[in-house]
Amino acid sequence: MSERQVNELMIEGRNAVLEAFRSGKPVDKVFILDGCQDGPVRTIVREAKKHDTVLNFVTKERLSQMSETGKHQGVIAYGAAYEYGEVEDMLALAQEKGEDPFLFVLDNIEDPHNLGAIIRTANLAGAHGVIIPKRRAAGLTATVAKTSAGALNYTPVAKVTNLSKTMEDLKEKGFWFVCADMGGESMYRLNLTGPIGLVIGSEGEGVGRLVREKCDFVAGIPMKGDIDSLNASVAAGVLAYEIVRQRLQK
Repeated sequence: MSERQVNELMIEGRNAVLEAFRSGKPVDKVFILDGCQDGPVRTIVREAKKHDTVLNFVTKERLSQMSETGKHQGVIAYGAAYEYGEVEDMLALAQEKGEDPFLFVLDNIEDPHNLGAIIRTANLAGAHGVIIPKRRAAGLTATVAKTSAGALNYTPVAKVTNLSKTMEDLKEKGFWFVCADMGGESMYRLNLTGPIGLVIGSEGEGVGRLVREKCDFVAGIPMKGDIDSLNASVAAGVLAYEIVRQRLQK
């Protein structure tokens, strides 16, 4: 078992959630009963903000629906199945291998099966890591781990507060970004070599406006069928292997 792997769990109750934060367990999201402001809850809110964890204030009915034990005490948290990596570690990995950095940047990918499949593709295509946002994204759940077919043991996933800002920072390091969109220029006519970030959005919403504005290229995948879109993970695979093809021809 990889050292990055930890136990995924729903954490219920104030003391249990506080202990999770204080022990350093990766916590993706916290759900708190709306209007609850006693001392322990305020402490949990402080810990969540300190760790940049997503906070959701919900109704008692919502918490009861989520609860597995019925003893949530107004607080439920979700831990991650794997620890998150850092973008800098991905760049260091590329340097160690003597390769141009190749990263996947995922926007609005909320389906854990899609996320797991994309992480699997990223590993097989030789990418050095995957970047996801803290909000509007699936976390590293057991479903993601299973769908990745073991790739999570080898391919780091970083969770960042602001995708656009992260892309700006990477551009200063020489990165180019290409996003997938059916209206873009054919991927076969684009130069996708060098340090590159492949940006993939969800099937329904695609890449968000702010993230798209940071992209240098918009790549279209030629399609000959009767429908007009690919599953997000399939689109990621098609574009990733065009990048691999161009790298092999350098």
